[in-house]
Amino acid sequence: MYKKFFGLKENPFNVNPDPRFLYQTPAIQEALACLKYGVESRKGFVLLAGEAGTGKTTLLNKLLEGLRETLVATAFIFNPRLSANQFLQFMLGDFGIACESRMKSQFLLRLNQWLVERYRRGENAVLIVDEAQNLSLEVLEEVRLLTNLETATEKLLQIVLSGQPELESKINQPGLRQLRQRITLRCRMAPLSLEQTQGYIAERLRIAGAEGEPIFDAEATAAVFRYSRGIPRVINLLCEHSLVTSYAEERKPVRAQTVHTAARELELDGAFETPPAPVPSGESPSQLAGSLESLTDLMDRMRNGH
Repeated sequence: MYKKFFGLKENPFNVNPDPRFLYQTPAIQEALACLKYGVESRKGFVLLAGEAGTGKTTLLNKLLEGLRETLVATAFIFNPRLSANQFLQFMLGDFGIACESRMKSQFLLRLNQWLVERYRRGENAVLIVDEAQNLSLEVLEEVRLLTNLETATEKLLQIVLSGQPELESKINQPGLRQLRQRITLRCRMAPLSLEQTQGYIAERLRIAGAEGEPIFDAEATAAVFRYSRGIPRVINLLCEHSLVTSYAEERKPVRAQTVHTAARELELDGAFETPPAPVPSGESPSQLAGSLESLTDLMDRMRNGH
């Protein structure tokens, strides 16, 4: 609708986790390198944690994109609300492993045979579980047992668990200490700083075909950061809404007042007791953590249509 008006070739602020739009800050580069190292070095278990909307799924898709160009087989489970049997069945199906039986013992036997065959050919395999904070304790224990598929020196199956901070809390329960002890690497996502938010918006617009004059003025970009607190998913929502409004008003570049209006319509201005103030770009992500819980709750309500 607004693409021609702003000189864009595609929608720059889709909420889909398109790896082309991954904005690689130093922290994201570090997390991606950590994930790649964990898989390539056969470390077994790797944990990726971060607040809702900070880009974990986009990062995982970037990882998958790279792995599929190599001899690494991948299985990606994005709906973890499964029973143990359903989890194993889904995993085998995504790996492309045929198994006529529906018995768990046969699933595991067939998986082990397949992994051993790949290992002998010098090939690797990785299981990625997104939204892993929603895994039941039973399934988490099943995932732990998958790390027993190994040779005397290396793990046959690499596992990446990705989830919100609740995942770390769940893993820290006494009953899951054996799983916790098997996690060899931990990666974390954090909100963007003001400077990174500016770069994030500019980069997504560039990829979408923007040229020449800025589409968001400096004050508008700062306003996006103030309301989003640097959370990429909320940045996308605000920017998309602001572009639509500016197009309807036939006004460019997007101004701060348009962002304020979008924030009110998205009920983001009520996410904080007082109007949010800009945070210097050098401020650490941990200083932003206090506002994340309320914003995450708000995002959940928006997703559920409330």
